[in-house]
Amino acid sequence: MELKGKTVLVLGLARTGSECARFFVSEGARVLVSDRRNEQELAPEVTRLAGLPIRYLLGGEEREWMTGLDLVVPSPGVSQENALLKEAAQRHIPVLSEIELAYRFFRAPLVAITGTNGKSTTTTLVGEMFKASGQRVFVGGNLGAPFICAVAGDWEWGVVEVSSFQLEWVEEFRPRVAVLLNLTEDHLDRYPSYQAYCAAKERIFAAQTATDVAIINRDDPLVWALRDRLRSRVVSFGFAEVGNGVFATADEIVWRDGASEERFPLRQVKIQGVHNKENMMAAVAVAKSAAIEREAIQRTLEAFPGLEHRLEFVREKDGVRYYNDSKGTNVGAVVKSLAGFSAPVLLLAGGVDKGGDYGPLRDVIKQKIRRLILFGAAKELIAGALGDLTETVIVNDIQSAVRDAAAHAQPGDVVLLSPACSSFDQFQNYAERGKIFKHLVLSL
Repeated sequence: MELKGKTVLVLGLARTGSECARFFVSEGARVLVSDRRNEQELAPEVTRLAGLPIRYLLGGEEREWMTGLDLVVPSPGVSQENALLKEAAQRHIPVLSEIELAYRFFRAPLVAITGTNGKSTTTTLVGEMFKASGQRVFVGGNLGAPFICAVAGDWEWGVVEVSSFQLEWVEEFRPRVAVLLNLTEDHLDRYPSYQAYCAAKERIFAAQTATDVAIINRDDPLVWALRDRLRSRVVSFGFAEVGNGVFATADEIVWRDGASEERFPLRQVKIQGVHNKENMMAAVAVAKSAAIEREAIQRTLEAFPGLEHRLEFVREKDGVRYYNDSKGTNVGAVVKSLAGFSAPVLLLAGGVDKGGDYGPLRDVIKQKIRRLILFGAAKELIAGALGDLTETVIVNDIQSAVRDAAAHAQPGDVVLLSPACSSFDQFQNYAERGKIFKHLVLSL
């Protein structure tokens, strides 16, 4: 892909947009950057790009900015309904996502992992398995460094987490191994329907051929229904025993491929819960599809501590255990998180509603939640959907939520922050929300 002398527009100046702009400059392109925010709001990003020949078009969206463009690369946070993207379509200007751009310059085989929940844990696990086997591997994408940062490196493999947003503008993006972990309602504040969201996720397989591998979840009906539509070789994972693929027992994960079988005991594994067992099965499927030796996989499974903000144990105080699951930003994630607890739970939830249905939480709320503590913009909405099922209280903020939980928790209880919502009403992101929760809990 020749970029020298081309005029490109990077739409959105968050981290991905900044790295794309830097890459385009290095390739000799004429670089324009557009963002709805003004120069004062974008001062840190502009400062990081200081000295580079970049023209900034800030504080609005003007149709004339599209004149003379050869390519547009939107940041993942920019919706397909954006006025400049619609103008690009009318003018027949190519639009590519950052992962598509990076793929065209990346020179190593690629593992790409998507799904509503579990992406970050699975991506990190897979990356650690490659490292344990002694290979030079880039790990990033939607997690950590944007994929475009990998282009200049000398890698033997790439392992990237990809979101539905990043998959909206792919064309040739073709992972050697593509993983779809699960599908539950999410981001319905951005997509016109659940079907549109699922279709975006499915694009991870679109360019694969019979020489590639698709790893899918047998236990997720929507994911498993894709198997007959895929051109790549299907490797499945799930809890029931199978002749080929990955399955789990109470004590181990089993990889089976014809007459070959490898077993991975879980006695020394640190991460717990149904969702983590699914993540581990998917990671084993990737590793074996990439011919990683059993010993490297087992060492990684036993050493992996889990990710911050994903069912992270914070402390035990007065017989009450506190867990930070701030990354549980949708209903499906909360259902999976609650499945791992047998003790009564005081659940802290709320934030910005993402347009999904809270109905799938009703049964688990009745079974496991002793007190539901709601905060944030969606607190009244969640109370209307779930508040009749258990003792429910509405508070103003996370500080009040933690105080309420500490006051009402009894020895043996679990206090769980798992919001089922995004964080942007009161926090910069889920990580800030989780860090504040941990600080509050440790200060009790």
